[in-house]
Amino acid sequence: MILAGWLWAIFTVIAAFAQTVRNAMQRELTGNLGTVGATHVRFLFGFPFALIFLLGLVFGTDLPVPRPDFMFWPWVIVGAFAQVAATVLMLATMNERSFVVSIAYIKTEPVQVAIFGLIFLGDAVTLPMMIAILLATAGVIVMSTKSGGMMGGTRPMLLGLAAGGMFALSAIGFRGAILELHMPNFVMAATFTLVVGLAMQAVVLSLYLWLCNGTVLFAIVRAWKPSLFAGFMGALASQFWFLAFAIATAASVRTLALIEVLFAQFISRFAFGQRTTAREGFGMVLIVAGIVLLILAR
Repeated sequence: MILAGWLWAIFTVIAAFAQTVRNAMQRELTGNLGTVGATHVRFLFGFPFALIFLLGLVFGTDLPVPRPDFMFWPWVIVGAFAQVAATVLMLATMNERSFVVSIAYIKTEPVQVAIFGLIFLGDAVTLPMMIAILLATAGVIVMSTKSGGMMGGTRPMLLGLAAGGMFALSAIGFRGAILELHMPNFVMAATFTLVVGLAMQAVVLSLYLWLCNGTVLFAIVRAWKPSLFAGFMGALASQFWFLAFAIATAASVRTLALIEVLFAQFISRFAFGQRTTAREGFGMVLIVAGIVLLILAR
């Protein structure tokens, strides 16, 4: 029972680590594929892995395949295409600033998630939870600032905040879709929703690139080796995000997900050679304090 109560946190930490690795891979692919092309990698190459996850459930268990009603579709459409917009904005932000600072801008999303979750899903946010969200969010804001203003100017700031808002809307959309299935088994509900979402994203973006920029689509195919790994890490991250969304509020999940900033710090230091400043270190302390408070609040 104790472990069951911590499952959402375990799922979130695994998802955050996998997503950090995927983000780093996508950043490297942006130079050759462009922003939209690198965005498409996570969906096109992630879909086959998500489908394998679902088929494993179908043939490895006696769980029935969901039969979604009409209200499932608006939720999953919002989740899927808000995520596309968020990923494009995220990669554009990374082109403007360092990897860790870009992630810090984007991870201002938990406050927006809490508001959207309350409005659209009725997910309650207690006072201790809100304090935890604000404390952790303050941490990423501190990491993104320096004396005299935001690091890198207003353009990366606005891009990062917009990406965070779209990620927040996507989280609410996908959680709403999972809940709309009304399934007793949350693993099947989460995995089915993931497959539907990735299928939509892969088809629409493939069609867009084929019509507007076919050379990028061929470039994605030629870069299949790094793209395959990025796709796998993206599908793995999404699988665990969705599992967490199925059993906890989006606000709780996305606040704990700020641990990704700490993972990004290690990636930034060891992969890209970017040092951690004292201000960024203080911001990380605030993030950890907010995460600890969130865990205690639940």
